[in-house]
Amino acid sequence: MTERQEIRAGRRKITLHRPDKVLFPDDGLTKRDLVEHYRAVSRAMLPQLRDRPLMMVRHPDGIKRHGVVQKNVPEHFPDWIHRVELPKQDGTVTHVVCDDQATLLYLADQACVTPHRFLSRADAPDHPDRLIFDLDPSGDADFEDVRWAAQRVCDLLEDELGLPVQLMTTGSSGLHLIVPLDRRAPFDDVREFAGDAASLLARRHPDRLTVEQRKSARGSRIYLDVQRNAYAQTAVAPYAVRALPGAPVAMPLARDELDDPGLGARRWTVSTAGDRATKSPWSGAPRPRSLRRARRRLASAT
Repeated sequence: MTERQEIRAGRRKITLHRPDKVLFPDDGLTKRDLVEHYRAVSRAMLPQLRDRPLMMVRHPDGIKRHGVVQKNVPEHFPDWIHRVELPKQDGTVTHVVCDDQATLLYLADQACVTPHRFLSRADAPDHPDRLIFDLDPSGDADFEDVRWAAQRVCDLLEDELGLPVQLMTTGSSGLHLIVPLDRRAPFDDVREFAGDAASLLARRHPDRLTVEQRKSARGSRIYLDVQRNAYAQTAVAPYAVRALPGAPVAMPLARDELDDPGLGARRWTVSTAGDRATKSPWSGAPRPRSLRRARRRLASAT
């Protein structure tokens, strides 16, 4: 087994430690495979990470062992990796900020299978530039129900409220719908708006959608989860690998792909994500929007 391998990322050399170590045993995928995935998607992924604090989900012993959810930057991380210190309830946390390919590949060498990103940027952590709806199937619901729910959310946000939506498979079980914001509203206001929008949809479609947090009360309805819209909460990053068999990848979508009956949360994997990343439907990012007008429209909607 190769103990070390040097690779180049921009102006830096990254040393891979035990690159042949198998991280996905059912698929035979190694740490080197993980690094090469993140190299292949880096051009599309880095704009989605830049300036954002990260939470790292690491699996140094492979995905069949318990992972490590890590926020604080370990002392052994090199000085050139960007960091930001942010407040928490009983002190501060120093997060990684992934601004370049070298950092992304270094994190993969540290067995960070899945980076999760803040919904705000490091210079204004209390003011998000992303609003997120997390749609997951409940009970015996299937992905057709998730696709239907996503269309209803898009109908409301885009067609009625004038807010552009970016869609993404999570690589796990559902979809994320993301609205780019202008960072004027604090998290409390954004979460309140998202909750009001979700509640309206649940009233319109009470048999298929719910805002009920208790799983036992949802039945087969799709849960419209807006709880991530809060300070220091994170969401899986676009193009991130999930610690699941097959190495599925969170993948940006175009809205018309919701009509595809073959769409599923784990449709793309490390073996197919690289080609997909070269033609991302997010390449023409919409202009960030204010919630002011959308809030007035939502108040008058029924």
